[in-house]
Amino acid sequence: MKLELLCALIPLLPLVGFLINGFGFRRLPNGLAGVVATGSVLASFVLSIYLFSAFSAGGSQPIIATLFNWISVGDLHINFSFQIDQLSLLMLLVVTGVGSLIHLYSIGYMSHDAGFGKFMAFLNLFIFFMLLLVMGSNYVIMFIGWEGVGLCSYLLIGFWNTNTNYNNAARKAFVMNRIGDLGFLLGIFMLINTFGTVEYLDIFKQATSLEIGDPTILAITLLLFVGAMGKSAQIPLFTWLPDAMAGPTPVSALIHAATMVTAGIYMVVRSNVLYTLSPLTLELIGGIAIATALLAASIGLLQNDIKKVLAYSTVSQLGYMFLGLSATAYTAGMFHVITHAFFKALLFLGAGSVIHAMSDEQDIRKMGGLRKALPVTFITFLIGTIAISGLPPFAGFFSKDEILAHVFEHNKLLWVLGVFGSGLTSFYMFRLLFLTFFGEFRGTEEQKHHLHESPASMTAPLVVLAILSAVGGVLNLPGGGWLSNFMAPLFEGSRQVNPEAFAESTIEHSTEYILMAVSAGVALLALVIAYFMYISRQAVPAPETAERSLPEKVIYNKYYVDELYDTIIVRPVRGMGDALYSFGEGLIDGVVNGVAWLVQKSSAQLRLVQNGSIGFYVLAMVVSIVVIFALRFFIRL
Repeated sequence: MKLELLCALIPLLPLVGFLINGFGFRRLPNGLAGVVATGSVLASFVLSIYLFSAFSAGGSQPIIATLFNWISVGDLHINFSFQIDQLSLLMLLVVTGVGSLIHLYSIGYMSHDAGFGKFMAFLNLFIFFMLLLVMGSNYVIMFIGWEGVGLCSYLLIGFWNTNTNYNNAARKAFVMNRIGDLGFLLGIFMLINTFGTVEYLDIFKQATSLEIGDPTILAITLLLFVGAMGKSAQIPLFTWLPDAMAGPTPVSALIHAATMVTAGIYMVVRSNVLYTLSPLTLELIGGIAIATALLAASIGLLQNDIKKVLAYSTVSQLGYMFLGLSATAYTAGMFHVITHAFFKALLFLGAGSVIHAMSDEQDIRKMGGLRKALPVTFITFLIGTIAISGLPPFAGFFSKDEILAHVFEHNKLLWVLGVFGSGLTSFYMFRLLFLTFFGEFRGTEEQKHHLHESPASMTAPLVVLAILSAVGGVLNLPGGGWLSNFMAPLFEGSRQVNPEAFAESTIEHSTEYILMAVSAGVALLALVIAYFMYISRQAVPAPETAERSLPEKVIYNKYYVDELYDTIIVRPVRGMGDALYSFGEGLIDGVVNGVAWLVQKSSAQLRLVQNGSIGFYVLAMVVSIVVIFALRFFIRL
């Protein structure tokens, strides 16, 4: 198959699925809509596997597939083209593979929803834009996909648009992402001004001749990272993601766990040469990343909404990914992106299975003892919990350990904080597991009567993702695994500009084993503490109205970050807008109404002279002639 056609078909198939379901969702039966949506993404996954095998057999050099010449302005030429290399192929497999499983899951989860066809159409549209984002050969195509997934996020978060709170959450996500996107767009403008192109290969080739710490590269990388902060929910642009849980659970799994929120990670890894040239930017990223990881993890300790716990877990794990990137551990960051896609999609879909069985109840205080009624969901959720907690031998242990090992070599303080955050992750995740699946059932009798395992369309993706979460660590085992070797060509430019950052690790094997043991030991200790509190003592989180200590109150209310933003940003801007509106309304209405009043009054007076008196008309003519002659006389002078 011709390369250009193959590359075009991968994003085109989900777009076709969107068009079919988008135009026909009122007429197509749910079964057909589900087959069209899922089949289109599955077909893209199959083509991605074929492309991956063809690329691996053909070598390691990037392949550019140009579809057509798009924009030409002076010396700037932008092609609509795709770049096929190790990074784009990995993301293709994750997006289409996990995406097809989530589409299959949605068939069962959303089957009774009146807008099923429209929902599946939106999911297909999201996959289309995400594929553009990761396949584009330049920053402009990446930006198109970047904005497209933001649009789909808005549509899917507010999918149940009869609920005002859901609409507010969708609007919040849209606005906060636009803040980050402005920084990203300014960064692209600076790239054009600096390099005269937006093509990755051309920019990175030119960048290798620059010196480390170049102020222009510093500005560019900071602006691009602002975009990553918005899309990947880093401080201060992170509050939209927990609120985005208002959308249906498959949305949370696809957009806010496995794909869209990792776009910022992808962008930094893609731009690795630029970031390697700017150590100051990497240090700033590391500080923001560890702060985000710890802040979100601490908030997750006291959350009682099953999806909110997972949402703050996502924010925290994104912090770990950026933490790895800050130590130039680009492969480790991508490794965690992949494993996170497996176990976080699994956990969200497992949460959806629980919510489905509990008649849409999401409060873990009203659950308990569900492992007997939901055995498949329980076992898979347990695997996901072990994986995200960093316990061996599951996937999360290997990817998180690799990040922490690089961070230890880079900055010991960040390593200590990272291990502490890992312990927090283990605690709140096992707290979630124990409160949901163990103990006595705390819901209503009606809920207990309707408890049942989810249909096969929902449990089959759980089983597949559970297997991937269990064995995914083999992708990059310690000592130079497959993923490290596969991605190595991506970082040749970074090695050229800063060989020290990519020098062989100086950590001895004994030290590495100790670090692994410490990380796993902290996670295991957190598990034991959670077991003691929620199994042995059978503690249940206090109700909303309960009195809390000051630290608990602050954490439970998410450090009042939303309230702070509302006080220092939203209210002043809204007040300024109201004031400008009032001023503008008074000024504009005053001018318009004043002109109307002047015309009305002057015309009322002028009509009085139209009284039919010939003497007055003659007098007016004589006066007019005199005035005209006088003006002509003075003009000549």
